[in-house]
Amino acid sequence: HPPLPRLDPGRKRTKLCRLWAQAVDDRPWNGPAPPAVAYTFAESRSAREVEGQLSSFAGVLQVDGYQAYKTLAKRRGKSNIAPMRLAFCLAHARRKFVDVVKLTGSSEALSILARIAEVYRIEAKLRGESAGTRLTVRRRETAPIMRELKVQLTELSEEVSSKSALGKAVSYALNHWNGLAAFLEDGRIEADSNVVERSMKSVALTRKNSLFVGNERGGKSFAVLASLVNTAKLNSVDPEVWLADVLERIISGKVPANRMDTLFPWAWKAEREAIARQERRAA
Repeated sequence: HPPLPRLDPGRKRTKLCRLWAQAVDDRPWNGPAPPAVAYTFAESRSAREVEGQLSSFAGVLQVDGYQAYKTLAKRRGKSNIAPMRLAFCLAHARRKFVDVVKLTGSSEALSILARIAEVYRIEAKLRGESAGTRLTVRRRETAPIMRELKVQLTELSEEVSSKSALGKAVSYALNHWNGLAAFLEDGRIEADSNVVERSMKSVALTRKNSLFVGNERGGKSFAVLASLVNTAKLNSVDPEVWLADVLERIISGKVPANRMDTLFPWAWKAEREAIARQERRAA
């Protein structure tokens, strides 16, 4: 949820709003859902905003360590609303130790990074395997590494100042441990939330080039367009070609309202590939 400034004429300055990203990507475990990302323009980054966006969501939500998500999960746990489990991002935890190394050259932080690198080497081998295979291998190969890592973090927490850069990185990892280790219990869960991180990079570049949006309506339009363009990219579809064809079909009435789902990038791509196969056979 990076900042997205919008004009605020009454105050003669810009107001710092937010662009939230929600993504799904089953490709790492060869699941059925096509990859997609949706952005939401919002005036704030409060827990209430998160609760509104995720009111109908249940299941595992992989996020960074932002407090609003933890507040929402805690509320769900105390109510009869559909339960939600948080999986945290190992890349976020890793980044904190990278910063420590850059700042102090800490050998302890380097050792922690080496163990995390072992985890990622195993994950690289598992990309595209079934959820069951991923879970089996993780329990056999990754779980021991994570156990050793937790022991190392616990020992360090007793030796270093909690106010030091290393101490803060250690505290973050231990305080979020259950969520960081969630991928060891479910083959569908990734070790990190990098699908969302990647989806924010192009948005951040566009935001930098445009500086701000004019009003709330402009922010919402920006979010819709970003959702369309980046979902197309996730499906290896050229956004310009796809949008041009989709808009022409909609305007001409070639696709009725009850068939709009056939224009989603993954369905559009499958249709194009099927036509190409037919043409090759005919030739």
